[in-house]
Amino acid sequence: MGLYTNMESYSKNKRKIILWVSLAFVFGALITGILESTLSLVQTSRTVSSAGSVKGIGVGIYWDYACTNRTSSINWGLLDPGSEKIVTVYVRNEGNALATLSKATQNWNPSTASSYMTLNWNYAGQTLSANQVLQIKLTLVISQAVSGITSFSFNITITATG
Repeated sequence: MGLYTNMESYSKNKRKIILWVSLAFVFGALITGILESTLSLVQTSRTVSSAGSVKGIGVGIYWDYACTNRTSSINWGLLDPGSEKIVTVYVRNEGNALATLSKATQNWNPSTASSYMTLNWNYAGQTLSANQVLQIKLTLVISQAVSGITSFSFNITITATG
């Protein structure tokens, strides 16, 4: 009778172990599936790349305050939807009179890019003296809704009027 009880007990323990191991696999698979779904949602992104030219009319546009390294193009790099990128340039009034600045963008490629992207700057309308240098931050804002664009380019023109 003692052997039978031990065998019955052994059998019950074996079934419990098999049940627990099975449950552990099921829960492990369930948790792995949830984590993979969550990670795929978090890791989903689209990236757009760009390049563009910068032209100054009556001004010089430089990478440095000393105005020794002229800026002719900006590579905005890889940008995600809903992101923004700030590039700092230095603008010098190269005329001989007081001037104010204006900015324009044109030649967007593809043309639909201008519907999803905005170029802002921190220039507040102040007057620049002849040879005065002003630090300007250009901010490219990418809409969260951007779609169908894998690369883009556009031209920026900064003009001095005075």
